[in-house]
Amino acid sequence: MSSLEQLLDRARKARLASFDVPHETALRLFNGFTEGWPGLCADLYAATLVLHNLSNPPEQGHAAVQEALEFYRATLPFLRAALVKTRHSPLPDARRGKLTFGSAPDQKVREHGVWYALDLTMNQDASFYLDTRNLREWAIRNLRGKSLLNAFAYTGSLGAAAMAGGASRVVHLDLNREFLNLAKTTYTLNGFPIHKADFIAGDFFAQVSRMKRAGDHFDCVFLDPPFFATTPRGRLDLNTDSARLINKVRPLVADGGWLVAVNNALYVSGREYLSALEALCADGYLGIVDLIPVPEDFTGYEGTRLGNPVTNPSPFNHSTKIAVLEVRRKTT
Repeated sequence: MSSLEQLLDRARKARLASFDVPHETALRLFNGFTEGWPGLCADLYAATLVLHNLSNPPEQGHAAVQEALEFYRATLPFLRAALVKTRHSPLPDARRGKLTFGSAPDQKVREHGVWYALDLTMNQDASFYLDTRNLREWAIRNLRGKSLLNAFAYTGSLGAAAMAGGASRVVHLDLNREFLNLAKTTYTLNGFPIHKADFIAGDFFAQVSRMKRAGDHFDCVFLDPPFFATTPRGRLDLNTDSARLINKVRPLVADGGWLVAVNNALYVSGREYLSALEALCADGYLGIVDLIPVPEDFTGYEGTRLGNPVTNPSPFNHSTKIAVLEVRRKTT
């Protein structure tokens, strides 16, 4: 067995308890960044394997991808299809993913009893983030009867989890209408009513300003922005802009409500991010309620993790840093 096969097999065995017999769930099978092979990650979406070639140049990762494909086909006999996504390819189709076997990738997964629609080749990501699984569970448990603004909604999984938990209203906001259409498909899979006004395709900065002028308030706001983006109305960089974004949406949170802030900047340490949050809390109108960990299949397990991360995520357990903040409003 090669050194890569040994790493893959150790990672697979650590995740055996996460496999479901109907093969409907999604999980990370191998995180090369933390489990010993930085140019490769492997995910499972229902019965579709997704291999991420992260090498630059991509040619350096081709042999590892082929070896991983053969390994998983031999050890996961239930697989129906496999995609290879080549992150640094100059070809858009290769970045979105090429089917290596099977007739088509799976189009939905089930997590915590909720169905989520997939389009695994829609862009270089897989349309469903695995590192925020615990946040979706938090939404199911905590947002019954509450209203939610799901900012930077992407394909709407966080908002769909809130709907499954009995939220009174969920507003999804994203610049990309194609992503929001997939969110609507998720709603259809679960029998949730679709109100077109609650799926807003627009610029974050412009739409948040509009909501503030209208006096809109929500019991909870999810703020899960991309690492970096620019639009005609604004620019964001999670290395430096977390506090500014939090202050941007803070007026939209009702008194006693929650603002859930996610920062996935690799080079922002956990302590640095927590310090920025604590500075925001200094006025007494914002408080840190909870830190939500990233699932172990995504971070790697105690027996599979090798080496040290680029930056120390502590007190978080991964560079995807999730904090629940409570908002208090000034009384007049």
